[in-house]
Amino acid sequence: MDKNIIHKTIPVTGMSCASCAMSVQSMAASVPGVQQANVNYATQALDVYFNPKQTGPQQIQKAIQNVGYDLILDEENAFDQQEEQQEKALLQLKKQTLGAVLLTVPIVLLDMVFMDWEPANWILLILTSIVLFVFGNQFFTSARKQAKHAQVNMDSLVAISTGTAYLFSLFNTIYPGFWLSRGIVPHVYFEAAAVVITFILIGKLLEERAKSGTSASVKKLMGLQVRSVNLIKDGIEIKTNIANILVGDLIRIKPGEWIPVDGEIADGASFIDESLMTGEPMPVSRKTGDTVFSGTINHKGSFVLKATKVGNETLLSKMIKAVQNAQGSKAKVQKLADQIASVFVPAVMVIAIISAITWLIFGGEKAFGQGLLSFVTVLIVACPCALGLATPTAIMVGVGKGAEKGILIRDAETLERAYKVNTIVLDKTGTITEGKPKVTRLNWNKSLTENEQAFLSGILLAAELQSEHPIADAIVNFLPVKEASAQTISNFKSITGAGIFVIHQNQTYYIGKPDWVNGTCDLSSLNLDIDIDQNNLNTIIYFATQGKLLAILTVTDEIRSNAMATITQLKKAGIEVWMLTGDAATTANYVAAKTGIVNIVSGISPSGKAELIKKLQQKGKIVAMAGDGINDAEALATADVSIAMGLGSDIAMNVARITLVSSNIGLLPEVLKLSAQTIRTIRQNLFWAFIYNLTMIPVAAGALYPIWNIQLNPMFAGAAMALSSVSVVTNSLRLKWKK
Repeated sequence: MDKNIIHKTIPVTGMSCASCAMSVQSMAASVPGVQQANVNYATQALDVYFNPKQTGPQQIQKAIQNVGYDLILDEENAFDQQEEQQEKALLQLKKQTLGAVLLTVPIVLLDMVFMDWEPANWILLILTSIVLFVFGNQFFTSARKQAKHAQVNMDSLVAISTGTAYLFSLFNTIYPGFWLSRGIVPHVYFEAAAVVITFILIGKLLEERAKSGTSASVKKLMGLQVRSVNLIKDGIEIKTNIANILVGDLIRIKPGEWIPVDGEIADGASFIDESLMTGEPMPVSRKTGDTVFSGTINHKGSFVLKATKVGNETLLSKMIKAVQNAQGSKAKVQKLADQIASVFVPAVMVIAIISAITWLIFGGEKAFGQGLLSFVTVLIVACPCALGLATPTAIMVGVGKGAEKGILIRDAETLERAYKVNTIVLDKTGTITEGKPKVTRLNWNKSLTENEQAFLSGILLAAELQSEHPIADAIVNFLPVKEASAQTISNFKSITGAGIFVIHQNQTYYIGKPDWVNGTCDLSSLNLDIDIDQNNLNTIIYFATQGKLLAILTVTDEIRSNAMATITQLKKAGIEVWMLTGDAATTANYVAAKTGIVNIVSGISPSGKAELIKKLQQKGKIVAMAGDGINDAEALATADVSIAMGLGSDIAMNVARITLVSSNIGLLPEVLKLSAQTIRTIRQNLFWAFIYNLTMIPVAAGALYPIWNIQLNPMFAGAAMALSSVSVVTNSLRLKWKK
């Protein structure tokens, strides 16, 4: 592509269905100077490449406004404005749905119970008019826009069928004598029109609620960006806006603060919590000269940071952009009902017109009355209620069933797609493992008595209470002694990246890495006389005094108890399982051996995870990704199905379309089974909806009249339509009781 071409992602407003996105996309692509345009209905955004010498955002906006949609061009607050508009639209839809339900209930009661009451039709007319043209006005507006450009969608089908039923009923209410003079009872079908509008509004509400918050993941990431920093200028600290920071500036980072930019530690040392970036649970030691990144947290200690990358060049900014691109690049499957509507609506119209003309030509004395009746009956019996309910009712039951098991599903499309997954990519920390460091064993030297162990526990507790290292919290939580039992210690000193030592009663005690403690205390020639629980997953901590090893502590991030059984189950189902981790190969291989995973990638970066998923997708794999940290955000957004552990990062949960509330990896096979059951129910619903239409439309048109003198009355057409809806809902409810 020409290097002068500009790429922009611009929020779109006014879209209500997948075919709307296609309309916006085609209009944008038709603007001279636009080289490529893609509209993502899920994110409500236009991804466009254009030549600024030929066109610009204003020209593209004007073309899109011509078909009834709009763009938000305010670059600084565009997505905030879009979210505000979406929230207002969702609130308005809730009011419309509630209003339609409240009026449809008395409409149905009037039609069923008081059908012979003389004022009933006039009351039905008033109530139905409100339901259609106040609460359901959006369908008619959308249908009118589509018709202007010779296009149809689900809204067109709703508008034509309900509009025809309404007009026919209006005519029968005002001029009942027209039919009575011809020996035909003038039935009204206000309830059919109102019920259809109400059901479709409920479906729309479910869809919009699922779509709301699509941009929450990016907003969460943006929330990690620091707004103000402590700039050091001529030895003086000045609080200033992050936008004023330049490469080379010095910034004071205090304990507990988020690191605002990428840079090097110019002075000082600390432990940095990089879990949001690397996924690894333990903060790491960073000293003068080491590199740190934006989006990480200074755990304890204060240091001076020299900025090396600022603004859009920081790791966090690039991650935000990567997630935006990954979300926007997904090809959303157009809803089957909209695809069918493009053929179904004109086909029904043609059938209705042909049936009316046929009756006019061959109907004899009742030609006009029978022809008009046939036309109306075809349109009523073809009402899309069953078709419109086929997917949302199954999805609603499927999502509810998942919630009962602790599986939160964010949208219908993910549930529809999950059953196709043939490859699952798992993050190690927090997904296969628990994600929380803890002491699993404290092995004392066998020569120590119980009283000596209790005394030394007090020294160990006192030392760890003063330590800044994150493992110290795990040790404190593990020790059976209380804080009051801590011994009085002096000369506490921390050796960065090695351990700590303290003095009690002129005796020095050392706690830290085995090689450091071993070298400091000269333990190499001694018989340790102690059990060592060491494997590639554990972190070993020595507790010693000069010439004597007192105890060994084992700190580990344990593998989930059901991880191996779950992975075995997935493999038996034909699912290819991968494990990705930023950890070292030894740890990765150990976890893989314990869980039966064959495909392992260790030492991988967050962007590397996303790249691997793309490579698997290029091989034709349908990939699900399960993770729990911000480092998994880009990979989750790239995967076909994204699954977050509920006890992990909020970012991961907002990017992912499925969340396992309890972080139970054992629910992964359940997700795939639930998807398969739901999609099977949807297919059954669509099958019966189509069978209904394929059977009833010819009967309504009068196909059986020449043979058996049978023609479907509009009243029975309405009843048949209602029955088809009941059958679809009942079939969806069956999903509740499936295992």
